[in-house]
Amino acid sequence: MPLYKFVTLNDDTQLLVWKITESHDALFEQVRLKDVCLTRVDGMKSEQHRRGFLSVRMLLQEAGYTDFDLYYTDDGKPHLKNGKNISITHSHQFSAIIISSRNVGIDIEMQREKIMKIACKFCNSEFSYLQPERKDHYIKMLTAIWGVKEALFKMISLPGISFKNHIDVDAFMLNDANGTATVTFEKMNTNYTFLFEEIEGFTLVYSFEATNI
Repeated sequence: MPLYKFVTLNDDTQLLVWKITESHDALFEQVRLKDVCLTRVDGMKSEQHRRGFLSVRMLLQEAGYTDFDLYYTDDGKPHLKNGKNISITHSHQFSAIIISSRNVGIDIEMQREKIMKIACKFCNSEFSYLQPERKDHYIKMLTAIWGVKEALFKMISLPGISFKNHIDVDAFMLNDANGTATVTFEKMNTNYTFLFEEIEGFTLVYSFEATNI
């Protein structure tokens, strides 16, 4: 079973990463799904998407839960029935979850050149410290910034938030593997911390409210 990582962060926060090497059938045989999730998987046209969905259920089981412990609120945010917070992500051959009593967010993204073409759509203040002339470095920085904004968006779960206009990622260094960000939206003006790491050409990001880490 390709459990890539299972670590405890803080006193009550668990981070789990799965490397998806199994077939859809192999994963499907190892998980129990609610009827609504069985229907959802059956309706997925992408094999990759189905494997990502099922690998997240494998991670739940590794953490001591099942699909039956997971539910979603009307805003699309996942929760666990025992009151714990959970955030979920999957991309290509990796999936990850983070579970905590705190509000948390997680994202994993493949590092790809095409992110340079869309940087202007999600970056604003960040251009003050980015270095486009350092191509590989630029791609890694952009991937981390996108991951931060995606993780924070999952935490906040409010319609209308713009990655470019409402979420600012402060200057950071790749070697530091952490940083801070601010969300300014309507009545919100909230600070967050984030951590990130590279995993086989992917960037994994997870975030917390600033007072919680």
